[in-house]
Amino acid sequence: MANESMANEVNHMRRITTIWVIVSVVADLLFWFLVGPHVPPGRMTEQAHSNQTTFNVLLVIALPVLLGVWIYLGYAIRFWNAKRADTPEPVGGEAARATRKVQVMWISITSIIVIAMAETAAMSGSSSWSPGKPLVVQVIGQQWAFTYRYPNFGGFESSKLVLPVNTHIIFNVTSLDVIHSFWAYQLSVKADANPQINNVAYAETSQTGNFVVRCSELCGLWHGAMYNYGKVVSQSAFTTWATTTESTNAANTANLPPFAWTYVPDANNAAGSLYPDGTVTPYSPVEVYGSKTPAS
Repeated sequence: MANESMANEVNHMRRITTIWVIVSVVADLLFWFLVGPHVPPGRMTEQAHSNQTTFNVLLVIALPVLLGVWIYLGYAIRFWNAKRADTPEPVGGEAARATRKVQVMWISITSIIVIAMAETAAMSGSSSWSPGKPLVVQVIGQQWAFTYRYPNFGGFESSKLVLPVNTHIIFNVTSLDVIHSFWAYQLSVKADANPQINNVAYAETSQTGNFVVRCSELCGLWHGAMYNYGKVVSQSAFTTWATTTESTNAANTANLPPFAWTYVPDANNAAGSLYPDGTVTPYSPVEVYGSKTPAS
């Protein structure tokens, strides 16, 4: 009777294991090929692709664990229900005590999975931060809009964020007033925009397409409306756009402050009032911001 009971238990475990392996393989394959390519943030930059791959790998690892728990619980409810007269006592009794081998295996396997997941996440976060030959783009947050300066093209400022494909991008993010946050999730880029601080973020564009830029830091009444759109285009299309915009905006660019990594928002009386009221010196003797002093 003892041998027969043991054989039945072995058959149960073999059956559970077989079901688990088949279901896990099918679920992992379906997720990887059908769902994985569409998981945010997408593949528009190397960073976004890396984050997507990391998420997909972690979910492929997690799915068998989740399915194992569900399958075991479902099997136990179905076959080891104490109400079934033809099944033995669901508690294993003495035979289930001090199963040190199972305990060691469980602790070892789960530890390896956790360590591997941590290593994968760590590698994905640091492997692609090599700018190579970068295009520098300055992101300027202000209530309630983002603008972009291109120091490689005369420092012109644009409300459009246009990037060339297959290029290392260095975003230099700052603010003119309160704290904002530059978030382009399809590029997998998110960086706080703090006044008088240059916050640097990197991306390597790998495919053309459109993306959305949002502010993800509560910054005032119209925070929810602080967004615009950007696009990644071919290198030739970007060069044409950048050179044309530089030439067209030359007069406006001349009235901007010289390109700098940060700007002081209260210079030239810009804090709290756009126009001098005659009671204070309208232009800062130290900082230069905005156009030249108008003729009196």
